[in-house]
Amino acid sequence: MSLRIDHLVTSGTFSLDGGTWDVDNNVWIVGDDRECIVIDAPHDADAIRAQVGDRRLVAIVCTHAHDDHIDAAPALADATGAPIRLHSDDRELWDRTHPDRAPDGELADGEVIEVGGVRLQVLHTPGHSPGAVCLYDADNRVLFSGDTLFLGGPGATGRSFSSFPTIIDSIRDRLLTLPPDTVVHTGHGDDTTIGAEAPHLDDWIARGH
Repeated sequence: MSLRIDHLVTSGTFSLDGGTWDVDNNVWIVGDDRECIVIDAPHDADAIRAQVGDRRLVAIVCTHAHDDHIDAAPALADATGAPIRLHSDDRELWDRTHPDRAPDGELADGEVIEVGGVRLQVLHTPGHSPGAVCLYDADNRVLFSGDTLFLGGPGATGRSFSSFPTIIDSIRDRLLTLPPDTVVHTGHGDDTTIGAEAPHLDDWIARGH
């Protein structure tokens, strides 16, 4: 069964610590022609549902609980019946956006999500937020990194619930150990590869972000 990845960009805002910023978010829909998961549900449930089409939506998997990655998750879940899944360490952040709607299930480090013949391993990669995760498809050498790793460096760690030393540890120990040709699909912006980013680790540490 061949891997199918659909990519959608939605636009809205990110708010934390009293500030609000305009953002464009990547939505990744992974599976085959029959069933799929949605990785992050930002801003526009109708657009995401349209991209899913007539496939069965197995789950809405949240890479972390910043509001720009989860604000449309309840509406998408209500429209499709798919469960929302989030690492428990990000529950406090989740509750700030959706105090009256809990996630339907937790993500555990090391667990494997199977959908459409694809196996995605959950990697707990705290730092950008306490419960941040990445999803790794070893067979196809594809990583969905959320806001942990981007083209050009780590995700932001200058706001509440974040830690630069922690994200560096996560990237060094969990991500840069993956095969260099692993394609990294990020939460915002362009793709990269593990091999393209790995040589710059010391530079990121030196600059502090």
